[in-house]
Amino acid sequence: MFEILLADYDALWPVRYEELAAVIRNALGGRVRLLEHVGSTSIPGLAAKPKIDILLGVDDAAVESDYRPRLESAGFVFALREPEWHEHRLFRRHEVETNLHVFSYGSSEIERMLAFRDRLRAEPTERDLYEAEKRRLVARTWPTVQGYADAKSDVVESIIARALEPTTP
Repeated sequence: MFEILLADYDALWPVRYEELAAVIRNALGGRVRLLEHVGSTSIPGLAAKPKIDILLGVDDAAVESDYRPRLESAGFVFALREPEWHEHRLFRRHEVETNLHVFSYGSSEIERMLAFRDRLRAEPTERDLYEAEKRRLVARTWPTVQGYADAKSDVVESIIARALEPTTP
């Protein structure tokens, strides 16, 4: 069983992201098509698991030889390959707890992740709704960390849907 721990927002999280982003850019150079701080640590004022989530867009996530050796040389550990889910790859780094999510540039999942982040940054009521759900769920223990993530999905999907709604001029 897993107990999920949330930390109050830490102003050092964006600083840690910038440090890690510099490592990634140095390792990959022009192979970086997109690099963004995502996840709860990217939202000012939001409580989060103290783990930096980074979104990396590359030309083709399925061609691991283009980026995997360089990321591993830079201290990232390959953790997961999900070809059935947008060719997602996951790397971890433990000096600063980090999840590095790799997708092909242009993937619809990149758009969704950025829409979710941007909505939470722009709309305090959405951020508060999401935090309330997280706090409700962390009161329980979970058989897996993924179970906790899955339990948030209804709220996450509703926020993404509102974020992606067309706006009228």
